[in-house]
Amino acid sequence: MEERQKIKVGISIGDLNGIGCEVVLKTFEDSRMLDFCTPVIFASNKTISYQKGELKIDINYNGIHDASKALDGKINVVNVWKEVPRVKFGEATKESGDFAIKSLRAAVAALKDGSIDVLVTAPINKNNIQAEDFNFPGHTDYLAQELEGESLMFMVTNTLKVGLLTDHIAVKDVAEAITPELIKNKINVIENSLKVDFGITKPKIALLGINPHSGDNGIIGKEDDIILKPVIKEVFDTGSLIYGPYAADSFFGTDGYQKFDAILAAYHDQGLIPFKTLSFGKGVNYTAGLNKVRTSPDHGTAYEIAGKGKADHSSFKEAVFTAIKIFRNREEYKELTANPLKKTRLKRDYR
Repeated sequence: MEERQKIKVGISIGDLNGIGCEVVLKTFEDSRMLDFCTPVIFASNKTISYQKGELKIDINYNGIHDASKALDGKINVVNVWKEVPRVKFGEATKESGDFAIKSLRAAVAALKDGSIDVLVTAPINKNNIQAEDFNFPGHTDYLAQELEGESLMFMVTNTLKVGLLTDHIAVKDVAEAITPELIKNKINVIENSLKVDFGITKPKIALLGINPHSGDNGIIGKEDDIILKPVIKEVFDTGSLIYGPYAADSFFGTDGYQKFDAILAAYHDQGLIPFKTLSFGKGVNYTAGLNKVRTSPDHGTAYEIAGKGKADHSSFKEAVFTAIKIFRNREEYKELTANPLKKTRLKRDYR
């Protein structure tokens, strides 16, 4: 990528009645952020003007009709709609869900055609986004359809990374959904992401058990013995550093988890409860495995504080920086793998 070009960070605005717009505007209220990237917000001039007035956030922005017209050194707002949505802070309305989807669709289209380099999504409400032409439980599932690759929900900080074998499915369906093929696929995605997106040459991965105490040798369920253990051995024998299954209840209670580059949890809450407990406000939700980079903050719409100016934008800011870092890492990886001689020279210089 040419040095003169800043990374264009596309931003879908999320639920207008939640804290999405607030954390976005607070992030770029700090003008130093424009030294790192060019923000491109998918909403409308009137919507942003209303929100910044209500929240008393002092920023200037550049209104454009197409993301390709975004200017470096400016906060750019793509006018996705002409209407003036009714903002009802703290309420989950059908209207706010509809506009969240309009923003997301426009941002993803720009991501696909290269008008933006990465996408950072503000929080949506999984209930009010549902429509005849949009029937997805969340961002990850929609992006998996629209982009290329095999998606993995990957919660990350600098020191803790947790991926999920299954994400937005009912707990009663978890055991049935976890198959040898799924496990191998997710291990491959997480291992590749650690190498390409985070620059870890030989990643070490821990896999958590499905049942309490990893089944206690079949006493509390046989899935860990029948499904997980054989797959772990098979994958390990191919050269991947995958270990487990570990009992999830005690795994995060000691510093043992810090010995791994990533942890692969069996289901949503098994991975996200400890992650958010240890990292809330600093964590980032990254959709690994796709051909484009998408991140989001580790929190939801937070209706209870929406419109009150109390929202902490730390996680959204981290999501922006993480997207930029991953994009750069991918570009560097492409360059190094395309030129093995250069890679060898770099290694020699490093040593």
